[in-house]
Amino acid sequence: MAFTGTQDYIATKELQLAVNAAITLEKPLLVKGEPGTGKTMLAEQLAASLGTDLIQWHIKSTTKAQQGLYEYDAVSRLRDSQLGDEKVHDIKNYIVQGKLWQAFTADKRPVLLIDEIDKADIEFPNDLLLELDKMEFFVYETQELVKATQRPIVIITSNNEKELPDAFLRRCFFHYIQFPSADEMRSIINVHYPDIKQRLVDEALKAFFDLREVPGLKKKPSTSELLDWLKLLVAEDIPAETLHNKDGKTSIPPLYGALLKNEQDIHLFEKLVFMARR
Repeated sequence: MAFTGTQDYIATKELQLAVNAAITLEKPLLVKGEPGTGKTMLAEQLAASLGTDLIQWHIKSTTKAQQGLYEYDAVSRLRDSQLGDEKVHDIKNYIVQGKLWQAFTADKRPVLLIDEIDKADIEFPNDLLLELDKMEFFVYETQELVKATQRPIVIITSNNEKELPDAFLRRCFFHYIQFPSADEMRSIINVHYPDIKQRLVDEALKAFFDLREVPGLKKKPSTSELLDWLKLLVAEDIPAETLHNKDGKTSIPPLYGALLKNEQDIHLFEKLVFMARR
């Protein structure tokens, strides 16, 4: 069954090809792109379209690769031994399965999301090379080999905060999600807000892409922020005319706090608007 997107997720032809190629090759799909371009949602919608489970492993700066395999809870075992609990004699009671273990032993081929892998230590991807390649690992405490009954579909996302090792990249199929064009963005908006007035969409898109073109922005507004902004415009019943600049000069859009997320960008934008009005 080929992935073609869902009614809730607009996937470009290039993205569809990348997903289906990774599934055919049985390799992890490494997805990069600006924050807010739907990388995480891709895994969610892929699982929904295939009618299978989604196992999510959200990576933090403190996450270790071993946690994705399993963890041995020695503290609980020590406490139980002091209390005289009988289960202390079976070490398996203190082995906590990680997300990869869950994916390897799932009854139905799942989608495994390793989200924002670039947040972890630089050695993190290298520590998973064998496990993602061979789809197996060894549990030393129980002398058990955990091997995937069927290879999970692995989606790995990155915001490009740090470079990933070549050896890791070699094992992945890569796709970069380009920022949507105005027409693609219109399709995305229509999926989320099918009853929205098109005049409001026209003016909002113009204001949004004009804002993204402002030089020097620390963080450009993303797709998810545009959707939040439109939701507010509809909720507050802001007319499309409010977003239209009849004099052709730059103006501050209403509720711009949904689009600009730090004080430097707000000050920069306000300064450019002031200069344009002079």
